[in-house]
Amino acid sequence: MDLNLSPEEVRFRDELRAWLQANAPQDWSEWREKSIEESFPYLRAWQRKLHEGRWAAVSWPKEYGGRGATLTQQAIFWEEMARVEAPPMANSLGLGLIGPTIIAHGTEAQKKRFIPKILSAEEIWCQGFSEPNAGSDLASLQTEAKLDGDHYIVNGQKVWTSYGWVGNWCELVVRTDPNAPKHKGLSVLLIDMSSPGVEVRPLRQMTGESEFNEMFFRDVRVPVENLLGQVNDGWNVAVSTLMYERGSYGARLHPLFRRNISRLIELSRTFKKNGRPASQDPITRQKLAQCYAEVEIMRLNQLRAFSRITATGAPGPEGSIQKIFWSELNQRLQQVAQEMFGPYGQLLAEDSHAVDKGIWSYGYLRTRGNTIEAGTSEVQRSIIGHFVLGLPKSY
Repeated sequence: MDLNLSPEEVRFRDELRAWLQANAPQDWSEWREKSIEESFPYLRAWQRKLHEGRWAAVSWPKEYGGRGATLTQQAIFWEEMARVEAPPMANSLGLGLIGPTIIAHGTEAQKKRFIPKILSAEEIWCQGFSEPNAGSDLASLQTEAKLDGDHYIVNGQKVWTSYGWVGNWCELVVRTDPNAPKHKGLSVLLIDMSSPGVEVRPLRQMTGESEFNEMFFRDVRVPVENLLGQVNDGWNVAVSTLMYERGSYGARLHPLFRRNISRLIELSRTFKKNGRPASQDPITRQKLAQCYAEVEIMRLNQLRAFSRITATGAPGPEGSIQKIFWSELNQRLQQVAQEMFGPYGQLLAEDSHAVDKGIWSYGYLRTRGNTIEAGTSEVQRSIIGHFVLGLPKSY
């Protein structure tokens, strides 16, 4: 593919760049040190401003409030956001995963009801997929939904739910036919989190945050009109959501990784290791160069994925390849940072000796989950082995 920007892509970039210059907040560095609970109203207000400028969901069709951006324009969007160090958006799951799934599988009434409030961050969404005994093997889930007149009655438990603590709505995968093969008896429901019988409990992580939650559903009544897609076709709907998650996430992460490796290289010139700048240590230099090269490989692999989708209209195995690559790369990059900073890299934000106000200690701890979330590395390798290499399934 041609890696040069077309005139249309240059116009898109320049329009976005001018808008960000006029509107991107200048105080995000102060807010990013606060907990997610404290900073969430700030992120919500930022998303509203992006929505007012029609930048909140550039990839969405124009008729649903987006810009119909091409894949390359989406990559430009995330690069420009990272360039000005703009805050993330509050409704990231709604914008990136669930909104596109509703657009693809929802009824007109569902689109009219939910899409505008996803864009404006008026309603925050979470994703109810994993369960205590059905994480990597999602199709083994046991949360059930029984039809009772014009409602489904939902009972079960979900875990590792991002934004469950603040979610207004949830895309919930449930079992509607216990007698069907496990992939065939699933459906997807859109559940109001304020419904009687819904309970959310925080799960405290080693970063100190409660980013994830577990959710319990006890006789929760869900109107049948909140069924997303067809009954017992929930596997295909869920796979659509996962494709959005794995297929384009690398485009959002690459600019952040590039910024991190550039910052590490900058710090290596002044941070002392064994009495001299870390950049003078040959092993440190080699590891930094390796990470720098891998961040560029990540960018090129994302462009390869975009090229395939543009040519065929369907994502290929690059989504799984990219998921393995970025998650393990981030762990390696953060490991290099800890080796370079030594004990200083372990200090938290409140310590005056912490490097970059503790972002490296937080980053190292948070990356431990990268190879689990959005499909474990083991599952991704099984997908590649089976669908690319033609090997038998490992499960």
